[in-house]
Amino acid sequence: MALKVGVVGMGGIGHTHCRCYKNDSLAELIAVCDIIKEKADKAAEEFGVEAFYSLKEMLKAHPELDIVDVTTSGYENGSWHYEPAMEALAAGKNVLVEKPISNDIREAREMVKFAADQNVYLGCNLNHYFTEPANQALQLIADKKIGEPVYLMQKMGFNGSEMGYGGASTGRWQRPYSHLKAFLAHPFSVMRRFGGDITHIQAFMNKPGVRKSADDLMLSIASIHMRFENGSAGYIISQRGDASFGLGGWWCFEMAGTRGTFCIENCVEKLTYWTAGQEPVVTNTGITDFGSTFPNRIHAFLEDITNKVPRELIRASGRDALATLEYTFAVIDSYENGGALVRVNPLPNLHAHGIVL
Repeated sequence: MALKVGVVGMGGIGHTHCRCYKNDSLAELIAVCDIIKEKADKAAEEFGVEAFYSLKEMLKAHPELDIVDVTTSGYENGSWHYEPAMEALAAGKNVLVEKPISNDIREAREMVKFAADQNVYLGCNLNHYFTEPANQALQLIADKKIGEPVYLMQKMGFNGSEMGYGGASTGRWQRPYSHLKAFLAHPFSVMRRFGGDITHIQAFMNKPGVRKSADDLMLSIASIHMRFENGSAGYIISQRGDASFGLGGWWCFEMAGTRGTFCIENCVEKLTYWTAGQEPVVTNTGITDFGSTFPNRIHAFLEDITNKVPRELIRASGRDALATLEYTFAVIDSYENGGALVRVNPLPNLHAHGIVL
């Protein structure tokens, strides 16, 4: 039986999620919600569902909802997630929330704990590793073709230049750590997917002269060094349109091990595998649309709930999203202390069934 879904927040991402649900046999889109009436009404007409202007009204009218999908935005792209997510969790609903899970680490911790207390599913749209190249890379690891991890490197951000800089952005973005909080969920989720938990972080940040001249508060360039629990090293460089990325494009991830190395280019497009003494093996997926990651991720959430996967073991869980925010706040801590080495705050324990684990 299809899972009944209501989506909260009818911006561009909300529309993207709605289209995914409409095209997925595991879902039935029932309702859309936005505090701006015009947005809710327009989306309701487009998707042929009922419009609501508060989550309370939507939950009262449709107690049969299985999932509430929170795609609201806010300061640093996450400040409007907490209230609707907590309201839906309190109603006993499974929740999928956009990234970042929140822009406030205290709220994120509370959301994850409350979902566990309610014994419902909490997932996050960490969609960047729901791709064909990522699946191929995970198979290389499973087939022991990478070996013991040595290093992981990631370039992820936005292409641009000082010529394309349009000046300081709106108030929602005029905060020093806006880029970090809004965006680092993605590279950290990929790093953790392939490398495991991160234990230590050291970070440096800056912004180019064109931003400084415009009194732009955002620190748009982040250089992040990390140590994984397994002892391997990692590095992320992320920038928000201050330069154009070179080889590998705007999204490039490389993992090297004692038996082989792989590199994913442009997220969805290409995977190359190297091993000593052999020619590299290149796989072009033929996919160029990054938007293909959204239906993949949303289908995975629907599939995990349908299959009754233990809630802590679903793909891209709330706990996974919390991990990326813990890393982000460790980055901020390191920067504010002159690049000091920071021990990451531990994640909540896993309590899923031992046989499954």
